[in-house]
Amino acid sequence: MNFSHGANFLILPILLILPIVSAVLAAAPGRRVHFYPKFLEGETLRYQVEMRTVSTGNTTTPIANPEGETKVSQTISLLVRLDVIGTAENGVPASGQSRLRATYEQSRAQSESDAFNPDAPSLDDQYGKLESRSIEFTLMPDGHLTNITGLEDVFPIRSETDPILSWVQAISTSSRLPPNGIALGQKWSSERSLAGWPLSGLSWRTESTYLRDDVCSRASAAIARQPDANTGDAECAILLTHFEILHRGSADADSTPEEYRRNGLRTSGAWKGSGESLDAISLATGLLESSTQTSTQSMDYQITTPSAGSRIHHVGQVQSESHIRLVSGPSLRP
Repeated sequence: MNFSHGANFLILPILLILPIVSAVLAAAPGRRVHFYPKFLEGETLRYQVEMRTVSTGNTTTPIANPEGETKVSQTISLLVRLDVIGTAENGVPASGQSRLRATYEQSRAQSESDAFNPDAPSLDDQYGKLESRSIEFTLMPDGHLTNITGLEDVFPIRSETDPILSWVQAISTSSRLPPNGIALGQKWSSERSLAGWPLSGLSWRTESTYLRDDVCSRASAAIARQPDANTGDAECAILLTHFEILHRGSADADSTPEEYRRNGLRTSGAWKGSGESLDAISLATGLLESSTQTSTQSMDYQITTPSAGSRIHHVGQVQSESHIRLVSGPSLRP
């Protein structure tokens, strides 16, 4: 999931980081579990996705705007049918990539703001138009999405589609899990630099733990691919992930990213964030049973134009939570 900056209240920090996966080994003490994305053509599954974001803040610009918004809240609810429509390219196995179709069987959004902008498009109406529509995309082995089609006429601005696509981008975990598998009680971490933000030196760090195996919900236990499979109390791998936004380097160093510098701008300030997610993945099917994530971000930065002596100063906080739950599937269509 991509981050945005400024007053954008749709900041969703690498939402839903644990996904639909398959072909896993059952976990036993001392045994490592490998998660490999492997969809079967013709499968259908459904996910319920709930997201809520509350953004508060204030932006000071050279031109004062006393009616500017200082608080925005947004709630999004989606019921998505996911069909596997292809696992090969021109009849040749596609090295783990899959072509998927997501149909938004239910799509609702509610937004509230302390400022009224008659020229801004209604998010509620946009999500209403999304209902019953489908998008298609190719899921790559590393979790990236390519060849996305079907959203252009509803959300012409790509950044506005982040809440729609963020849960999809969580379908593959192969790029975020240790390549040699994970074992009960194991901890692992990763860190990467954040590009495209108004401040340089920021990194995204995650620390994960394979906590335990636990009983999945009845919905997950009853959806094994094999018709004669045991549908008793199936087990899920429970993974806990903590994440945070860190600043690397000296606090006195220039925080201006190169792309800002090339445009004659200078930036300074701070951007912090933290949160956690708790995810359950079925050991029998490899499917994401559920995922719950909460996060908080705070920012206080300014962008200046030394040549003109002008400045934009933004102070804000974003709180977000998301829930994703498997409600049915996979089932092979006749």
